Amino acid sequence: MPASDHGAGPTVTGPSPASGALTARATANALNAAILAEGSAERAVKEKAYLKSSLKHHGTPVPVTRKLVRSLLRSRRDLNRERLVAIAEELWAIQVHEARAAAVMVLAARTELLLASDMRLLTRWLREARTWALVDEIAPRVAGPLLARYPELEATIDQWATDEDFWLRRAALLSYLEPLRRGEDVFERFAQLADRMLDEREFFVRKAIGWALRERGKRAPSEVHAWLRPRLARTSGVTLREAIKYLTPEQAAELTRLASSSKRK
Repeated sequence: MPASDHGAGPTVTGPSPASGALTARATANALNAAILAEGSAERAVKEKAYLKSSLKHHGTPVPVTRKLVRSLLRSRRDLNRERLVAIAEELWAIQVHEARAAAVMVLAARTELLLASDMRLLTRWLREARTWALVDEIAPRVAGPLLARYPELEATIDQWATDEDFWLRRAALLSYLEPLRRGEDVFERFAQLADRMLDEREFFVRKAIGWALRERGKRAPSEVHAWLRPRLARTSGVTLREAIKYLTPEQAAELTRLASSSKRK
């Protein structure tokens, strides 16, 4: 029976920090072993197929992996940036989906330790991720907080936005997702990128634009409505369907009607 079924919750076991043997690789291996112990072979097969993944899967639920990462970090409050990044890189190198997810969670939990230069690592991870399940964690939860602390990283986001790899283009948009949700003053910056990508044929980019607009619409429906209205002829169906979910019924109906009319012309 998995450890979490006993009521105490999953924990990470491994070398004691006091022993001096807790290297980044040993820490990553201990965490990966704990994740594996909580996995399910049946779930692993289904998730690998669903994600069309080339990685090995343990079949461990995301909430359980997150608990294990929290357990590790609670036991290692002494971690500095160098050690944190080293553990994350060792986890990413394991070539297991849940280990890579844990690598992202490790950085996301301690983004205050990261530097602007760590964006290079995130760029590499985004190229290697090849799935929304990792990209959609890296971009808003790690790249986003870094961007908020280091505005000069907008230059990197601009590079992502024009990269030939559509996962990086998606990541550029989703780096603004959390501040858009919170109602922060980033809509104009996001909109500049989204406007350049409205004509995209790639589903995952179209979906990302709609997702971000949907989240903004929860707090500022009129802003989203006003931005979309003159762009309906260029807006894909998937983008529009997502974007109007939290607009007023009148706004949503108007945009749907105008979009249908523009597509017939």
